[in-house]
Order: sequence, then structure tokens, then C-alpha cells
Amino acid sequence: MFRNDMSPAAPQQRDTGRFGKYRLIDRIAVGGMAEIFLANQEGEDGRETSVVIKRIRPHLSKHAAFVKMFLNEARLAAQLNHPNVVQIHDLGKIAESYFIAMEYVAGRDMRRVVPKAEALGIPFPLVYAVKIASCVCAGLHHAHTKVDLYDNPLNIVHRDVSPENIVVAFDGSVKILDFGIAKAANQVGQTRTGEIKGKLSYMSPEQCLGKTLDCRSDVFSLGVVLYEWLTGFKLFTGESEVAVMRSITEGKIYAPSYFREDLPEKVEAILMKALERDRDRRYQSAEEMQRDLDAFLDAYDFTPTPLHLANFIKQLFEEELQEEQRRHRARAATAPTSEEALELSEVVAALDTEGPPVPPEPPVPEPSPATTAPITLPPGIAALAPGGPEVRTEPHMLAVPLSRDVAEALDAVARRNGVPAGRMVAELLEAWLKYR
Repeated sequence: MFRNDMSPAAPQQRDTGRFGKYRLIDRIAVGGMAEIFLANQEGEDGRETSVVIKRIRPHLSKHAAFVKMFLNEARLAAQLNHPNVVQIHDLGKIAESYFIAMEYVAGRDMRRVVPKAEALGIPFPLVYAVKIASCVCAGLHHAHTKVDLYDNPLNIVHRDVSPENIVVAFDGSVKILDFGIAKAANQVGQTRTGEIKGKLSYMSPEQCLGKTLDCRSDVFSLGVVLYEWLTGFKLFTGESEVAVMRSITEGKIYAPSYFREDLPEKVEAILMKALERDRDRRYQSAEEMQRDLDAFLDAYDFTPTPLHLANFIKQLFEEELQEEQRRHRARAATAPTSEEALELSEVVAALDTEGPPVPPEPPVPEPSPATTAPITLPPGIAALAPGGPEVRTEPHMLAVPLSRDVAEALDAVARRNGVPAGRMVAELLEAWLKYR
């Protein structure tokens, strides 16, 4: 669900821990501009809400012009509140890292949806493509017409309407990502060759020429996206960035029926109007384009609902969903509840302040074996030790002296969790070593 300069983070790259008031769960994408985390935010009632943290890469945090543009654009986008726009909840700086916290959408971006359907031999339904485009129009129009408290237009333009910024959730809703971020990204002179090529393919002619942009630029970009969904062909390509830009500003735009003979005439007319190079002849607003898309759907034999979209996306990614659910269940099974975590923290605090073990007073007999807790160190900890996993591949035993009170408290927590005390402590120690 992220931008095309983002790549999924490999398992060994995952980075979790505290980030201000957020608890980072998993790093799910990383690119030249930012890294993306799935995170939890705890509310006043103790409940945790899933959010997405976009954290600016360190080298860009030192780029004053970029940071200023990024924060200004994010503040504008944070004022948007629409069911088809991903909501920005928070933005600012924690330690040396600038970030935005946004709504978490469980789903897949269209950059992945259409190729997935093709790989499974399932033609992407025309009415689904039109329905998704209609929802995008609704979100765009809300942003384009947003005003401040004094009815002054905010003049928000997305600038990066592309398949990776359009997400279909597993509940069938459609969301647009990253409003205004492209404007900040364009200020960075460190973009590597090739990173912008994918974005160029969806730019409007006026964007390529560096003209002042308005809502009609996003309309053109959406036309390019919908053309690709319906025909299976990328409209603007080239061997270099200059060639792509020349294709956008001067190249021939073939009618989509050239590639798809069964395309309804009304849909072709909508596409060709959205793709007018002269923006005065184009749809003058996203609302106008949505009106024509909805009119086509109303007259069609079948009009998809969010439930239809939800079922379709779930079927496409059924195996991935099952794997994600297995990971979430495993994570939930090993994570203590808030009450248990508090008890464990008290045990740890007691250990920290315990000091050397006090010899038993007569006539108390020698301490029982229970006061020395044997802990089996799992291979995961051995891998963190000097020498690496090649040196320590077998579990090791570690004797930890505990007072009787601490040992009893530890045993009580372990019994409630249904695990041996030694195993529970070993898992806690492994997690602490991994994320310290």
C-alpha cells in the first residue's frame, strides 16, 4: 500500500521498539525518502490502535527545505477528512526523526492487485476498475475543494495519483494515500536515477512542463491509471526520463479500444476526455469525472458494492491473508496482557534492586533449589553472542540467584500463562537482547 520507491523490508531488516508514544511493530517498507512502520498507539482507556508511521530517512532530516515542505504539505493533508482519503493523525519530530502517523488500512494497493489477478488468470473486472476510479474521484474532489476556516481554498493537489497510492481495503473501501507528499519529494535533489521513472508515467503534461498545477492535473493522472487497469497497457513509457516526458507531452494517445475491443463506448469517452492534453478541454473537476463514471455504472447490468470488492480482494490474496493471520496469532500468543506486563515489570524491578543474595539466617536450612532458577537460553540468544550462531548453536543453561519472594512471584506469573518459569524468562531475555 505504499509508494513505488518503497520496497518490502526483509525479515532481518525489521526494526521495532518505542518511538515516542508509539510502539513500532514491524518495518514494512523502506525507500529513499522514508521508512514505513506498522505501529500501535495506546489510548487513554488502555486500548491499542494500529497506525502507520512514515519516518523520514536521516539524510533528509538534515535537508531543511525538504523538511519544511514536507511538514507544511502534511499539515494541509491532515485537514482532510473523507472516507476515500487516508487520514493523517499526527506529525512532527521525535528525537532526530521527522514523521507522520496515519490511518492504517488493511488491504492492498492497486499496484499489487491488478498484477495479482493477472498472475492467477483472473481478468480484472471492468466495473471494479470503474468503481474504484469513482471512489478516487470522490476523495480527490474533497481535497481539491477543501477550504480553511475563513473559506479560503487550500489549493491541495495530490501530484502523485498512481496505482501504488490507491488502496483497496479488505472491507471493500477505497483509499488514497500520500496527499501533498509528492510536492515535498520533488524538492529533493538527491533522487537517484530510475526512482522517478515510475512516477513520471502518471504525470500530467503540465506537471512535466513545470507549470502551476490545479485539480485537473490529478484528473489526467487518474485517467492514465484507469487506462492501464482497463487495457493492461502502460500509456506512457520510454527508455529514459526525457523519453517518458516527451511521450506524455507529445506522444500519440491511442483510444483504449485499440487494445480492448469490448470496451464500452461510454467508458472510452470518459477516458479520452480525462486524457485531454489541453486541460481546458479536460474534465474541469474530479466531481465531473465521477458523475460520468457513476452514470455508466448505474446503467450497467451489475453495479459492485464494497462487499463485492472486499470478497474479490480477499480471494486474490487468500494465502497471504492466512499467513498474516498466523503471524498475528503467534504474536498475540507470546505477548503478555497489560496486567501481566505490569507484574513482569515489577519482577524485573525487584531483580534490578535485589543486590547480592542474602545468606539465610539460622536455623533456616540451605536455600532450596527453587531459589536458583535454571534458564535455558534459546538459540536466538546464542546467535546474538560473540562468535555468532556458528559458535553457539545449542541451548545453554544459566543459573540466576533469586530471593524467595521474587522466585514465588515469577512462578505465579508463569503458572497463569501456562509455561515453565525458565522458558518465560528466557523468552523475555531474548526479546530484551534483540530490541535493546
